[in-house]
Amino acid sequence: MPHLSSHPAGRTFLLLAAGAAAISMTQSLLNPVLSTLQRELNTSPNAVSWVLIAFLLSGAVATPILGRVGDMIGKLRTLLLALSAMIAGNLLSGFAPNIETLILGRALQGLGMAAFPLSFGIIRDQFPTDRMASAVGTMSSVIAVGGGFGAVLAGPIVSLLGWRWLFWLPTMALVVVALLARRFIAESTSRTGGRVNWLAASLLAGWLVALLLPLSQGTQWGWNAPLTMALLAAAAVLILVWVVVETRSANPLIDMRLMRQPAVWTTNLVALLFGATMFSVWAFVPQLIQAPASAGYGFGASVSQAGWIILPMLVTMALAGMLCGPLLRWLSFKSLLSIGSALVALSCAGFAFLHHDIWQLLVCSAVFGLGLGFAYSTMTNIIVRSVPATQTGTATGMNANIRTIGGAMGMAIMTAIVTSHRGADGFPEEQGFTTGFAVFAVVAVIALLVTRLLPEAKVMAVPAVAGA
Repeated sequence: MPHLSSHPAGRTFLLLAAGAAAISMTQSLLNPVLSTLQRELNTSPNAVSWVLIAFLLSGAVATPILGRVGDMIGKLRTLLLALSAMIAGNLLSGFAPNIETLILGRALQGLGMAAFPLSFGIIRDQFPTDRMASAVGTMSSVIAVGGGFGAVLAGPIVSLLGWRWLFWLPTMALVVVALLARRFIAESTSRTGGRVNWLAASLLAGWLVALLLPLSQGTQWGWNAPLTMALLAAAAVLILVWVVVETRSANPLIDMRLMRQPAVWTTNLVALLFGATMFSVWAFVPQLIQAPASAGYGFGASVSQAGWIILPMLVTMALAGMLCGPLLRWLSFKSLLSIGSALVALSCAGFAFLHHDIWQLLVCSAVFGLGLGFAYSTMTNIIVRSVPATQTGTATGMNANIRTIGGAMGMAIMTAIVTSHRGADGFPEEQGFTTGFAVFAVVAVIALLVTRLLPEAKVMAVPAVAGA
């Protein structure tokens, strides 16, 4: 994108990308430093885990609902609301005197996750067709790479400045982005109008919380515990009721006709599988690296060292996102997504069986990033191009949510596998990591097979939907 600073579309992209990077980094900054928070705030491991859970639940509920609101009243207006919620949550978290205040701040931050689908909607509205694929692909990579850099930078920031700067640094960036966005980004003209279907929104929020909470806490509560089983049963019932309400509604929150489009439901299924694989690799490769050499397989790396070892993954992920648009001159979305799935499957197999030398992990990390970058960028492009402009925020928000659900499922599966292979010294046995990564290599192969169901066209046709 030449002359980004002077071209209106380029300027819009830079502001959206800066905001997305700050938010995605905030999403993952706390993962490596939970033990520090537990010590500094004098709390329990169970209480500090809610720092992550509150963000997950809030973001899952807010993303599709605010995406829908943006489609109705204006994407920029709703984006500024999401940025304001993230800023307020960061300030509250940064000054938190106790764990309860920090959890509340994280819940506020979760509302900012809606900025991602809103940003894709603004790109859809304001970018010419010939530049949209590159812009969407690059934005997708910015979000994914930002999340990875959050894990890399957390350790150094805490060591040099203290844990409160994990919130204050992103806040400075987001305040600048919000002010400039209000000044320089034009409001969207593609709007659906209407009102929010609050019954559908309540049902959506209900089943998301009922599903994600036990998936996040099942290992701790016990998978056959009454609370776990009750919540999973409630989620199943609420999903069915939600689908019936949305299908029969003249004013649906999520248009089920769009969700049934071949390109949309197939991409969402791939997103579920990729979410499971992506979050499991991001969480457990660092754990493998940090295991002591005395365990027979680890390297005894610190949190900061483990973060830098996955740097090749972030570099290749960014490269793949930037290449996505140009490659579409010769390849279809279907082909790119298949290539991404194959590379992820190959890298997961590498993590499973080739992890005894640092160079092996570096190569696997680079291959994983390349595959994830292609897949992440392509999935978002398919969704953006397969729905009407007035439904972009809603559709990309649901795709992100489905990826989050997949991530929670993948983390639960990987945690169960690794913890079931715990040695006498308290550390997981190598077999746990080997089995876990091999399982997700198979999951990526399944994603590859699902991609073959996608339409072959390089540019998906936008379906005509009543009321759009």
